[in-house]
Amino acid sequence: MRIGVVNNLRAGKSQEQVSRMLGFLRSHPDVLHVETDHAGVMPEALAELARQEVDLLVVNGGDGTLQYVLTELLGGGVFGENVPLVAPLRAGRTNMSAMDLDADRDPLRGLAELIACAEDGRIAERVEPRRVLRVSYGYGIQRAAQYGMFFGAGIIKRAIELNHRLFDQDGKRSVVEGVPGATLVTAGLLGRAITGDQSGILTPDKVQILLDGEAVAQGEFHLVIASTLSRLFARMRPFWGQGPGGVRFTSISAPCERIGRAAVGMLRGKPAEWVTPEAGYTSRNVERAELRMSCGFTVDGELWQPDPDRSIALSAERVVHFVRA
Repeated sequence: MRIGVVNNLRAGKSQEQVSRMLGFLRSHPDVLHVETDHAGVMPEALAELARQEVDLLVVNGGDGTLQYVLTELLGGGVFGENVPLVAPLRAGRTNMSAMDLDADRDPLRGLAELIACAEDGRIAERVEPRRVLRVSYGYGIQRAAQYGMFFGAGIIKRAIELNHRLFDQDGKRSVVEGVPGATLVTAGLLGRAITGDQSGILTPDKVQILLDGEAVAQGEFHLVIASTLSRLFARMRPFWGQGPGGVRFTSISAPCERIGRAAVGMLRGKPAEWVTPEAGYTSRNVERAELRMSCGFTVDGELWQPDPDRSIALSAERVVHFVRA
């Protein structure tokens, strides 16, 4: 099995971590690797690994790096029909996808374990097929698509944006960035929402929603999220919908009933009986979600800013075979 590593040198890691990883890779010449420092070089980096016929693609970065990789694999077709196994390491500021796969906390140790498993023929024991979210947006021939594991609009998009501003200033890494920072910011915004504050950053967004062709009645929303993950950052599981669809979808309308009392159960995926669409809370597993909105959104922590009357379609038809690192 040929292993290749996409090594993002700017994925929230300290210089010490970067040096350790580069030293490790130099000591394993059989492991192919390409270094990237911005998204623009990702297509060529992956094309190089495709030319080397890599079977297992290790992503040394965070959710954003994985999102770029998935978009090139599934949208750019850089590997053609032979999409490799994908193993995300916990090496970024946010690592929801890697954490959902129970990847090792230490990316270097995770990579070493992958190499050992490949040498012993045990990689199959760590393979987990997962659906990947397709986010299609734009107009006509300019319509584009991103692939990832999480989509969010409303309070979650603004929480990520605020987290970047508060905890990643001047390019300096903070001890409360990433998951801890996002958790603190989201908790703070939820606390304000519980008091009934709908001003500024908490102003609801106007969104028209169709779930498998069925309209969601309310027109303004605090939160719209969709994912193929089992859990999000801080081990939140804000999905409790039924149905066979591959897109887990949850929305909270504005106004909604008793958000403070609803929040704890909702975030665990076990809401109270009164948390229903009639009360402003919708959660379903669907094949396709269609949104019309002007607000910004996030895919795996990467941000797209507002655009007038934007049309978005969410689906999850493609399956990638991930490997636990």
